[in-house]
Amino acid sequence: MSSARIELPPKLIPVFGAPDKRYRYAHGGRGSAKTRSFALMTAVRAYMFAEARVSGVILCARECMNSLEDSSMEEVKQAIRSVPWLDAYFEIGERYIRTRNRRVSYVFAGLRHNLDSLKSKARILIAWVDEAESVSETAWVKLGPTVREDGSEIWVTWNPERDGSPTDARFRKSPPPNSVGCELNFADNPWFPPSLEEERIADRERLDDQTYAWVWDGAYRENSQAQILAGKYRVAEFDPQPGWHGPYYGLDWGFSQDPTAGVKLWIGGRSLYVEYEAGRVGLENDDIAKYMIERLPGIERHTVRADSARPETISHVKSNGDGRRQSLPQIVPVEKWKGSVEDGIAHLRSYSEIVIHPRCTAFLREARLYSYKVDRLTGDVLADVVDAHNHYIDAARYALGPLIRRGGSGVFA
Repeated sequence: MSSARIELPPKLIPVFGAPDKRYRYAHGGRGSAKTRSFALMTAVRAYMFAEARVSGVILCARECMNSLEDSSMEEVKQAIRSVPWLDAYFEIGERYIRTRNRRVSYVFAGLRHNLDSLKSKARILIAWVDEAESVSETAWVKLGPTVREDGSEIWVTWNPERDGSPTDARFRKSPPPNSVGCELNFADNPWFPPSLEEERIADRERLDDQTYAWVWDGAYRENSQAQILAGKYRVAEFDPQPGWHGPYYGLDWGFSQDPTAGVKLWIGGRSLYVEYEAGRVGLENDDIAKYMIERLPGIERHTVRADSARPETISHVKSNGDGRRQSLPQIVPVEKWKGSVEDGIAHLRSYSEIVIHPRCTAFLREARLYSYKVDRLTGDVLADVVDAHNHYIDAARYALGPLIRRGGSGVFA
C-alpha cells in the first residue's frame, strides 16, 4: 500500500486527522492558508473516495455565487495542480473538476438561491462552505439535511466579521457535537510569503487597529462598545526611558487549556508600556521560574505579583528546591477583593494610552478581543466581563495591583 505526503499548517493536522467528524472548520484572518488547505483536502478526500469505489460529489458552496468566477473553483484547481499525483488523478476543464475514473466530481453552488435544487444532486460526500461569514441561519438549517449520506461531512471556513453572526454562533460560540476546528491566522502559516508580509507590515502602519486586526488576526470587524480597551492602545517599538516607573511584573496561572502568562510593564508619564510577555500552555510548576527568567528580563531581581488563587504554586515558584531549579524569590500573591477585576479595568483605562511593543503579540491580541458581554437580543453592552482573552491582561492587572484603587476611579482620575 503506497502512501503520500500532504503538507498542512500544523494547527490543521488535528482538524483533518480526527476520525469520523461531521463538521470540520477553521476561522481566521488573511494569509493563514486555510482556504488553500481546505481546497487541497477536498481533493485528497475525493481521491480516497474514488479509490474506494465510492461515487458522489464534493459540493463547494458560498452564500452567493452568480457565476463560477465567484466560486472556489480556482482555489481547488490550484491546489490540485500543486501536488503532482493529484494533478495526474483529476481531469480539470474550464468548467469542471472530476476524477479521471468519473466516480467523484465537484459541484459549485450558491446556498442562497441553489440550496433547494442541491437535494436532487448525486450523493454529496463533502460540502465545503467557504467565505461562510455571510451564510444565513436559514441556509445552515437547510444544509444539514441536504448533506445526508452516511459518513458525509460539512466543512466550513470563514473570516470572522460580526460577533454573533449565524456562522459565528453555530461553529465558534457553540460548536455542534461531533465537530473539530481551530483558529488559523498568518502567524500559523509556515509558508506565509514575503510579499504578503510586506503588505501586512504596510497595513499595520496604514490601517486603524480594528481593521488591521480583522484583516490579519481574525478579530471581529465591528468596533463595538463592548471592547474594553478600544481606543486605548497602540503598537510601537520603545526603550524604557530614565524617569519611568517600574518595571512591574505579573503572572497569571494556567495549565492544560490556558497559558501561564507573564508580563513586564513600565509607566512613563500617563502612559502604560508593555515591554515583554511570556506564556505557554502546559507549563509545569518546576519550569515556570526558568521559563519566565529567560523571557522577562530581570524578573528574578524584582517583585513579581501573581494570581493569589494558587498559593501552592506561588510557594513552589518562590523556592529553588534546595538548588535544583531556578526561582522567583520575590514573588508575592496579589490582593483581590469584590470588584477587583472591574477596578483593574478602570485602572488600565485610566492611562492616556497603552503602548504595546510589537513583540508582545499575545497581549495585543487580548487587547483587541477583551470584551464586555452583549445581550444577544437587544445588542446592549452589559456590565459583565467575558471570561476570555484575558490571561496577559490579568497578569498586567496583577503587576499593577498596589496602584489599583478600590471603587474603579483609576490612577489618573
